[in-house]
Amino acid sequence: MHLAYPAVLAALLFCTGLYGVLARRNAILVLMSVELMLNAVNLNLVAFDVWLRDTLHAGQALTLFTIAVAAAEIGIGLAIVLMVHRNRGTSDVDRLRDTAEHPHEDPDTDPHEDPDTAPHAHAGPHDEKAEAAA
Repeated sequence: MHLAYPAVLAALLFCTGLYGVLARRNAILVLMSVELMLNAVNLNLVAFDVWLRDTLHAGQALTLFTIAVAAAEIGIGLAIVLMVHRNRGTSDVDRLRDTAEHPHEDPDTDPHEDPDTAPHAHAGPHDEKAEAAA
């Protein structure tokens, strides 16, 4: 078997996966493209293992390790994508830039409201006690 056939196929698979990672906006399609890239690497590992006639079969052992890592990656990645889709309503990668909550923002206040004109803006602890006593 010539080494060129699986190497060209692996290069095509890797380029297809790379295009999917760079061009897609849907997070699930990005994960599928990463899996394509990992499968291209697995194909290269097995092809070079056969071509070199390695007695330890290190390429096949590394392929099994890569498959295990890919399975864990896709499991955790899909769980994260599903959680984000439930919370945000979209799995669009471009819209997920601001995933962290800002600690300095108060969720009870309106972000468009002027803090100086808010009814509780200047109320201190003594003012609240006076209002409660009245």
